[in-house]
Amino acid sequence: MVSSPAPGPLALVGGGEWREGSDLDAELVARSGGEVFVLPTAAAYERPERAVATARAFFDRLGAKVVPVMALSRADAEDPAVAGAVRAAPFVYLSGGSPLHLRSVLKGSALLHALRAAWYAGAIVAGSSAGAMVLTDPMVDPRGGAFTVGLGFVRDLAVVPHYRGELTPALRRTLELAPPACALVALAEQTAVVREPDGTWRSAGPGPVAVYVDGQLDSLAALAGKPLGD
Repeated sequence: MVSSPAPGPLALVGGGEWREGSDLDAELVARSGGEVFVLPTAAAYERPERAVATARAFFDRLGAKVVPVMALSRADAEDPAVAGAVRAAPFVYLSGGSPLHLRSVLKGSALLHALRAAWYAGAIVAGSSAGAMVLTDPMVDPRGGAFTVGLGFVRDLAVVPHYRGELTPALRRTLELAPPACALVALAEQTAVVREPDGTWRSAGPGPVAVYVDGQLDSLAALAGKPLGD
């Protein structure tokens, strides 16, 4: 891993990726130089080529080139050519789908090490829905709302996507099960929290964002100082 005190921007999106309605993608494209490496890994069982086509059509309108990274299995994630491409990428975007499949493919893989190295070298990393969920540690388990191990780009933080501004029974259960001092961020679709290279956090997008710590509503300031993974 490349050592650096200032990794690139990290965007955690609540779902609904690659649709009109938020200016964040255009901003990230402008900051990255116009090339987006798309990982449809989480959509491996949901026609990943369709996710790539959606991304390509969307980013084409923003003047950006999409480079698909079809790492759909563990073998793909250990391919040196795949890892090498991601290591050199300026902007990597993880799609929605199954967070458990995405985690199983990436965890401990050459591709994950390459993604971390790219981020610590200044690349933008974005994840939507499942892609956002796995980038933190802990991660909310979609099978019941409890917590499990994530990939740990940021620690003591977990994401609940597809938030509609309501404290649903499922969200309430997750809050009850949250580890002490773990910030839980509920994000609407097309809405994100973004960690900037200087460590500050901001929200972006048209939908609601809710931050909970120890079961209580808090502010984005609660995310300041959350540790980064190795």
